[in-house]
Amino acid sequence: MSSFGDVQERTFCKWLNTKLETNGYPPMSSLVRDLSDGVRLIQLMEIMGDVSLGRYNKTPRMRVQKAENVNKALEFITSRGVKLTNIGPEDIIDGNLKLILGMIWTLILRFTIADISEEGLSAKAGLLLWCQRKTEPYKEVNVQDFSLSWSDGLALCALIHCHRPDLLDYDKLDKSDRHGNTRLAFKIAAEHLNIPQLLEVEDLCDSTNPDERSVMTYIASFFHAFSSMDQAETVSRRVEKFAELMQSVWVSRNDYERRVRLLLASLTEMQTNWAGSEFTGTYTDAKQQSVGFNTYKHTTKRTWVVEKQDLATLFGNVQMKLRTYGLREYVPPPDLTLHEVDEAWKALLASEARRSRTINAQIRQIKERLRKSFADLANDFEHRLHAISSELTVLEGPLEVQQQGVQEIQTRIPAISEALAQVAEAEAECKAANVEENDYTVFTLQDLEFELELVVQSVAKKIAFIDNQIVSRNLSNLTPAQLEQFESTFRYFDKDETNTLSQSEMTAALASLGIVYSDEDMNFIYDQLIQDYGAINFEAFINLLVDITEDQTSPEQLRQAFRGIAADKPFVTELDLRLHHLPPHAIEYLSEAMPRGQNDVGEAEYDYERWLDDVFA
Repeated sequence: MSSFGDVQERTFCKWLNTKLETNGYPPMSSLVRDLSDGVRLIQLMEIMGDVSLGRYNKTPRMRVQKAENVNKALEFITSRGVKLTNIGPEDIIDGNLKLILGMIWTLILRFTIADISEEGLSAKAGLLLWCQRKTEPYKEVNVQDFSLSWSDGLALCALIHCHRPDLLDYDKLDKSDRHGNTRLAFKIAAEHLNIPQLLEVEDLCDSTNPDERSVMTYIASFFHAFSSMDQAETVSRRVEKFAELMQSVWVSRNDYERRVRLLLASLTEMQTNWAGSEFTGTYTDAKQQSVGFNTYKHTTKRTWVVEKQDLATLFGNVQMKLRTYGLREYVPPPDLTLHEVDEAWKALLASEARRSRTINAQIRQIKERLRKSFADLANDFEHRLHAISSELTVLEGPLEVQQQGVQEIQTRIPAISEALAQVAEAEAECKAANVEENDYTVFTLQDLEFELELVVQSVAKKIAFIDNQIVSRNLSNLTPAQLEQFESTFRYFDKDETNTLSQSEMTAALASLGIVYSDEDMNFIYDQLIQDYGAINFEAFINLLVDITEDQTSPEQLRQAFRGIAADKPFVTELDLRLHHLPPHAIEYLSEAMPRGQNDVGEAEYDYERWLDDVFA
């Protein structure tokens, strides 16, 4: 029976030979003898690193020449971030097999196993979880390790059958024939899957404790051979996510148009009521109408101000989302554009001014100087606020350019706030003189404070939204729904509104999303984020969450996903979508959105290629 060292040496030697033979070099027969002069080691590093190590002694005879070769190879290994422990050139030259095997295992981990990932786990844990998931349906298989779990050959046969059932009939295997099953799996893997036989049958079947490192090296070959097949599982998920994105845009567009119609109708109705209003000629009536007008400005109009701003924000968000994902820009109906809203708002302001003048004409006690003084300050202040709001609305261009623009606007807020103090002083003078109405302005201090607060909030929201879109663009393995959930979570736990989270706030925010770490892990994560970002800001928080999300689907990935579902047909049917397990709401949306044709038997055929050409700019 072979010892662990013998099995490892044979397995590792075969693994290295697969690299050498693929690149035209003759195979090795002994790790001790063939690596001792450093030539083969340098060749292997050039193959694994896909780089030339420069000149070296190709026929070294002296020990110092061999040491130079080995040292060059070890330095390259270290430069690639591989940590080597307790091994130097002399150990390889003198044939210290134990240390040589340890070095080769480190290389196998770095170049074959380290990049394996499954459900957030990596390397050994990820490979084990992958094996468990793939063999779970096979009742005779119970993969718990990389040793005895593989000794009867059934786990190997199950891996092959799971991905390529055409290569063997698992149900007809003699489950008690350990050697036969293992030999069959080795043969099929080598002949049909291009997986070299790194182990011997007795290494698995006749050992009381098969060598874990050798088994892991061999099983990793199965993972890499089948990884491309596993990618097909993401096809349906890609289409589902895209359908959800398009549906969310459709909902936002409908919401925008509905709310614009309602706002425009409300503005028209209010102006009609004002035009039909009559005065009785009494001071009481004039005061009552004045009170009613002021009540409107403090309640109804403020809801309209908020709605108008929200509509502009909603429209901008829809456009930015479409641009972020490379989709065609949304063009609303001609009577529902933001320009139409602005024109209707101007008409409302003009009607308000007329209404205000009509009421003020009934009350002669108002002093003109104070009225004009206040009106000039208020109108100028509102004009400055409106200018900022307009600048926010028309921001365009690259996200970084928009980010700079909003930040520049934010620097002007303190000066505008100072100007509001002058408005407050003028209003105080008017109140002292019993001046309650003003023909020259429709704005009060409370209006302007309210609108200033809205502008400040709008600037902050715009900055946050642009930051959100930058994160979405750069790290876009998140769905829009996920991004909105993460952003709302961040804002909720940002209690002091500093746009940063303390460690306790970050812990609570992650816990609310179902992400819980130990105190030790949380301390490490917090310290690392502070080191990288200086504070737990929104970008740091999102980047932390993005680590466990999928990559954003590109247009070409999406097109390939549709082709995968359609089996490379130029159209996709509803049956194709159902067979790939898309949820009913996604199938319903896609059936309505994609151009529809019909085959000879009356079955609907959907032209996904033309649809994707249409939705992507």
